[in-house]
Amino acid sequence: MDRSKDERLGRRQLLTRAGTVAVGGAVGGLTGTAAEAATGGGSGPAGGDGGPEATPFGPVSVRPDDSRYDSLLRGDNFRFVGRPEEIRVVGSTEQVVQAVADAVRSGRRIAVRSGGHCFENFTADPAVRLLLDLSPMDAVGFDPVMGAFAVQPGATLGQVYRTLFKGWGVTIPAGGCPEVGAGGHLAGGGYGPLSRRYGSVVDYLHAVEVVVVDQDGDARAVVATRDPDDPNHDLWWAHTGGGGGNFGVVTRYWLRSHDSGATGTGTRPHGDPAKLLPPAPRGLLECLVIWAWDEKMNEQAFTALLRNFGTWHEHNSAPGSPATSLYAVLLTGHRSSGSFQLVAQIDAGLPDADALLTGFVSAVTTGAGATELVNLRRIMPWLHAMTWPGTGEAGNVITRRYKDKAGYLRRRLTDTQLSAVYRHLTNSAGSTDSGMLTVGYGGQVNTVPPHATAVAQRDSVMKAVYYTVWADESDDAANLAWIRDFYRDVYRDTGGVPVPGEVSDGSYINYPDVDLTDPEWNTSGAPWHTLYYKDNYPRLQRVKARWDPCDVFRHALAIEPPPT
Repeated sequence: MDRSKDERLGRRQLLTRAGTVAVGGAVGGLTGTAAEAATGGGSGPAGGDGGPEATPFGPVSVRPDDSRYDSLLRGDNFRFVGRPEEIRVVGSTEQVVQAVADAVRSGRRIAVRSGGHCFENFTADPAVRLLLDLSPMDAVGFDPVMGAFAVQPGATLGQVYRTLFKGWGVTIPAGGCPEVGAGGHLAGGGYGPLSRRYGSVVDYLHAVEVVVVDQDGDARAVVATRDPDDPNHDLWWAHTGGGGGNFGVVTRYWLRSHDSGATGTGTRPHGDPAKLLPPAPRGLLECLVIWAWDEKMNEQAFTALLRNFGTWHEHNSAPGSPATSLYAVLLTGHRSSGSFQLVAQIDAGLPDADALLTGFVSAVTTGAGATELVNLRRIMPWLHAMTWPGTGEAGNVITRRYKDKAGYLRRRLTDTQLSAVYRHLTNSAGSTDSGMLTVGYGGQVNTVPPHATAVAQRDSVMKAVYYTVWADESDDAANLAWIRDFYRDVYRDTGGVPVPGEVSDGSYINYPDVDLTDPEWNTSGAPWHTLYYKDNYPRLQRVKARWDPCDVFRHALAIEPPPT
């Protein structure tokens, strides 16, 4: 493909081409910052008495008359731009506590941003008067007191991967967009290219530090752990998929494997810290297949590819199966884009990796008869694939308006649903930057009971993501109408949304969609919170009542306090 087409295709095809689709402290003694980890080895860099320390950052108050104000307003989706009285840029937990206290005392609505990749206007709501920017809080390292790896919310996933890899040769099964901030990604139950093999990222959450506000309006930092005897355990649980912006401000995560053998707070872990998280692959074996949207790509050929992709995942997503080491994304763009593609990747060091990849591609393409434009295979270093610059952004610096919708899949879409997909990807209303992603899931994710974490969807095998990206505000109405009609048509038999059932299992809170609250687009009778949280929602409401009794932290899809 030429460069101009790459630019038109935007984030999602660039993501899949790279093989990565769709994330010192107030508590503990953090060692191994991002800079230190770059030179560390063995079991990871150790803290030292070092040289002079940098001047602590912040807080910085940016108001509308400040030359920096307009540049700090926008997140990733340019559809939403707020106008807060103040943007507070902070660099420590203590500064977060002060900022939250100031907002409560002055009666100002507060919102929190780490990476800024929220699909909706949670941080750009006109009601928000104080925007809290956590991006300078980006340290990543090993905390010997907690016996776990500490990650601050402003660290991007790319930073997290680089630091863990360079210092210890380990990783986490988080997302494939390196510019996404860890803050919201982890709290929402992030997933990525290694999740089929290693599980959800929240399955490695050992503890979380959160700034909360009590009944009297006082702000304080609280640490909550995985330990069921921890009196703050319910706050930890809420951050294993409950979504960001609901209970307080996360200022630090601690990560380690549940079965690592590490001991709790106050003692060093048993053995090497490099054994506390999954080992990072040495190399990535990747296959890219691109088909033409030509006369051969009729409805029969198109639906055969989607049906085969879904059927393979139905049969190859059982926990422990060798096939769960393979991760794949089928990106079916609108016909006007001229092509669509399949990307599959696997740890190149695994036995029979090449044979497994070959068998998968053969299973997907059988009976389709589509015109192949590209069919290539390559091995590349794992770290490059996970931190490749330029991914994680929708479109480019101009094209940054988008709408995404999603759904979990317990099995492939029905033939009726596949026909609906074909209709909307071949109609005249769609654009070159619109389409659907079908993403491999399941495997090790499904070894965890649905109530053990706030991620309730623990028997799905795929996720479907519907998207459209455009440049101009004048095109908002047309693009929103197209994707809303598309989504409603696919889920027509269940009221326009993916109601949990034989095929679907609700949606993913890190892909928030406020349309699910709108009776015009959700006629299912299933409330939005059932689609995202299922039976876990009442417990999340109880956590909300305990830890945010004044409802300080809220947005369009916020956890609501339980009825009194």
